[in-house]
Amino acid sequence: MKPPPSAITALLDGTHADPFSLLGVHQGPGGAFARAFLPGAEVAVACTLAGEELGTLAQVDPRGLFEGALKGGPQPIKYRAGAPSRFGGGAEWWVADPYSFGPVLGPLDDYLMGQGSHLRLFDKLGAHCLTHQGASGVNFAVWAPNAARVALVGDFNDWDHRRHPMRHRADVGVWEIFIPDIGPHRAYKYHITAADGTVLPLKADPFALASELRPATASITAHPVKLDWGDAAHRAHWASIDPRRAPISIYEVHPGSWDRDENGWFLTWDKLADRLIPYVAEMGFTHIEFLPVSEHPYDPSWGYQTTGLYAPSARFGEPEGFARFVDGAHRAGLGVLIDWVPAHFPTDAHGLAHFDGTALYEHEDPRLGFHPDWNTAIYNFGRREVASFLVNNALFWAERYHVDGLRVDAVASMLYRDYSRKAGEWIPNEAGGRENWEAVAFLRAMNRAVYGSHAGFLTIAEESTAWPGVTLPAYDGPESASNLGFGFKWNMGFMHDTLKYMARDPAHRRWHHDDITFGLMYAFAENFVLPISHDEVVHGKGSLLTKMSGDDWQQFANLRAYYGMMWGYPGKKLLFMGQEFAQRREWSEERGLDWNLLSAPSHEGVRALVRDLNHLYRDTPALHARDCEVEGFEWLIVDDADNSVFAWARRAPGEAPVAVVCNMTPTTHHHYRLPLPQDGVWHEILNTDAPAYGGSGQGNLGQVTAHNGAAHVTLPPLATLMLRAG
Repeated sequence: MKPPPSAITALLDGTHADPFSLLGVHQGPGGAFARAFLPGAEVAVACTLAGEELGTLAQVDPRGLFEGALKGGPQPIKYRAGAPSRFGGGAEWWVADPYSFGPVLGPLDDYLMGQGSHLRLFDKLGAHCLTHQGASGVNFAVWAPNAARVALVGDFNDWDHRRHPMRHRADVGVWEIFIPDIGPHRAYKYHITAADGTVLPLKADPFALASELRPATASITAHPVKLDWGDAAHRAHWASIDPRRAPISIYEVHPGSWDRDENGWFLTWDKLADRLIPYVAEMGFTHIEFLPVSEHPYDPSWGYQTTGLYAPSARFGEPEGFARFVDGAHRAGLGVLIDWVPAHFPTDAHGLAHFDGTALYEHEDPRLGFHPDWNTAIYNFGRREVASFLVNNALFWAERYHVDGLRVDAVASMLYRDYSRKAGEWIPNEAGGRENWEAVAFLRAMNRAVYGSHAGFLTIAEESTAWPGVTLPAYDGPESASNLGFGFKWNMGFMHDTLKYMARDPAHRRWHHDDITFGLMYAFAENFVLPISHDEVVHGKGSLLTKMSGDDWQQFANLRAYYGMMWGYPGKKLLFMGQEFAQRREWSEERGLDWNLLSAPSHEGVRALVRDLNHLYRDTPALHARDCEVEGFEWLIVDDADNSVFAWARRAPGEAPVAVVCNMTPTTHHHYRLPLPQDGVWHEILNTDAPAYGGSGQGNLGQVTAHNGAAHVTLPPLATLMLRAG
């Protein structure tokens, strides 16, 4: 049956609702026939994929529409198109027909996507290089349920939306098309027409595996990143242990400013691997944590406003480079964590905002869907497809890139509907409360998914409130409804209180003793990471060194004492890059770190201290094996506010205890009576006042002896000691 002229006009204008009903190969009363849109062609011959001629097509519309009968039945075909009257001797080219291929997605995909329970969406949605019905090409699929039409545009069709309108899987709102004879490294976007006929700005692919380098914003087709992993031993180790009882010391890195090349440009992942991995390994850290590596348009956002959750940023080279970095880190014994941002997304026109002409990923009401702190959109966590998009992204990084864990950003902003909002600017939940139970359900589902499928994986919450059960298991059942299921939580209270204390003049510290002691009231309420992160050394806050009180010597001494205290304090450790050598300038994403400072003994001394602290922490079970359990901690001196002295013991079953002693005044305390949990010799295993670290060299000549439950020790000025029994 010949379609009416209006249908042909709609097809050629790119406005037809079902192009697959007109284009491709169809069975008619007289046998199979083909209809093709071949702009620029004057003649066309239909052939099998192997090149056997099936029939000549006649041009039935000068805009490029061809029709003709075929030998045989419906099958994938390609066209030998030509324009004999052009270019002198004419021109000829081959075009495989996307409309002669069946769909790649199947009924099971529809069912699982409809339920929001598809845990392999990253294999189905987006662009995937594959072989389908005998042809190599790329299958494209995108969720846009409220769109009237979706067309694929790219460098393979002159960005012409008329060329490749997509098939609509109406039951789940997914649009798909298989494009034969293209492969990786092709730029593409989606041309979406909203239900009201509005043509939206071209949209990047939410599931894109790669993207163009900013300021360009197209998505890029890509192969799976890596098949020759060599990290089985690393992954098996972490799968076999309880991370709460393992040493975890994290080096937080912004990959764009740890260092730069000779031209001031970003290092590629391969160059970063050559420099960063050996450095971090030598420094004794156990993990590298990257600020978000996903694609983002704006450098000063540091990646926290991402437009491509599935694509490593093109700033640092091809996606395979990041996979090679992770593999190299694992082979060197280092874990790799990435910051992950499911709380919000930017409203750039090419991104997720009003993706199909409606508030698809976000809420329409700004009281639910707009984040006042960052001028961003908030995900609609209660929509199962949105929650599935995010859960799949967590699984994607674990599977495709072998990352060891996610540090989940801004969890507090997700948990509370009134976060950073005044009265009248937020909508209570059904019970009239402020809790965002949809976000809670999403976080629980995410943690269950990754912990249930990737043994050894870690999730860490940046959560700054007293929400109960952040690191308790997210089992089903009403008794655990608020438990989030994270592995660890950032201890923001430790960071805030201790840095406030260290900024005080030592003469005034006696009045603020509880800045240090209070944190031990809740130190075991969750599984904590002690975070001295990028947020503390930017936007006018100065560097960690300049936060310390006193003159230059005292600032260095205070910093060394602080590090000693932190590494002796219960909880896993995190330190932002540059602070390990006492970077003086505030961090900026626009430049590399001031590595020249290492030529100064005071800075190299701090670096040597952090290195030794890491190795001591890793090699001393008493300092790490009960980081998250109260049995691993005992106060020895808690109330000597007049001298600003703190002392505690760290313990682990079957291991020699370690005493941690901090003197937070510039006064040396000689013959100071230190209670110790057992008599005998205690070896001084760390002294932050050692000359090798830039200190004055006061100490205890390597050991002290305890009698009747105490020893008399020398406490160096502004210093931390660690003493090990036996």
